[in-house]
Amino acid sequence: MAADLGLHLPDYPWDKLAEFRARAAEHPGGVCDLSIGTPVDPTPQVIQDALAAAGDAHGYPTTAGTDELRAAIAGWYRTWHSVSVDPSAEVLPTIGSKEFVAWLPTLLGLRQAGLSVACPHAAYPTYEMGATIAGVECVRLDAEEIVAGASLEGIGLLWLNTPGNPTGAVLDADTLAEVVRLARAAGVVVASDECYGLLNWVSDEAAPSILSVTEGDHAGVLSVYSMSKQSNLAGYRAAFVAGDAALIDDLTRTRKHAGMIVPAPIQAAMIAGLTDTAHVLEQKERYRLRRNRLRPALESCGFRIDHSDAGLYLWATAGVDCWESIGALADLGIIAGPGAFYGEAAAQHVRVALTATDERIAAAADRLLA
Repeated sequence: MAADLGLHLPDYPWDKLAEFRARAAEHPGGVCDLSIGTPVDPTPQVIQDALAAAGDAHGYPTTAGTDELRAAIAGWYRTWHSVSVDPSAEVLPTIGSKEFVAWLPTLLGLRQAGLSVACPHAAYPTYEMGATIAGVECVRLDAEEIVAGASLEGIGLLWLNTPGNPTGAVLDADTLAEVVRLARAAGVVVASDECYGLLNWVSDEAAPSILSVTEGDHAGVLSVYSMSKQSNLAGYRAAFVAGDAALIDDLTRTRKHAGMIVPAPIQAAMIAGLTDTAHVLEQKERYRLRRNRLRPALESCGFRIDHSDAGLYLWATAGVDCWESIGALADLGIIAGPGAFYGEAAAQHVRVALTATDERIAAAADRLLA
């Protein structure tokens, strides 16, 4: 029967916050929504102008992206990571990074190969959802466990996330290099989700990219990046992947068949955003100031901040179940992200986003301090 068709996926986890949003809305000072990491600052004008100028997009765009876009992606890796990638063979634009994360296990054919997905214990839920959509198992496995000797048997795709969401932890270059070595020996594809890489708080340099440790040989390795965070482009769905030329070729071919194409005006906007560094540094400074305001306020209220070395979040715990903390924050009119959304290992943490206006960040900090 038709009623039996469909993937029957679980409800979207963020819907579970409805009760706490209602509680927070009762605060006389209004809600401070620090839950989902969606940018609130304006899209840089240089990008808006490029989008408008490319508005006459009457023909079909190419799945592989224009020559100019591929060159801009390669230039971005050179500028921020001192990495060389071949723009003709090793890069591919995607419709945001979430769709790529969700569909990669399927596009790699893991089910047909009888292989599983692995992702960190505390991780962005879409890694596991991608495995579910593909009809394969998802194993929780941290990079440190792999370096310590954990088996990669039966795994076809290993997700790394550095800087991590939700934790803000950054994997160092030595760890990345060893994971790549072990994964190659086991025949496992390594995909590193690096969308927070330029928001590094412990250094002026970008967090290490997995392509930084391959010595120019990108076999079996993919770097995934989104412009949503660095350029306030969440609404544009602008992202890309770079690495193994053979994998990029196969993914491009499949995406052509499926019509997974970045619209032409978005491709033009991406070029502008990738070749302008000033707006990236300006946005990072905005987030730095918000982080400096919010972190001590959380600590004064009994929260310990773990990791949080990079990215758009503070990974906080009061040593109790995350839902208890979510309730206490909601009573202050503050909405945070429950750690339970990110795996059992995160059950006592909450994720507090820096993606709110200066005024709302200040209001949240004042309530915590009071």
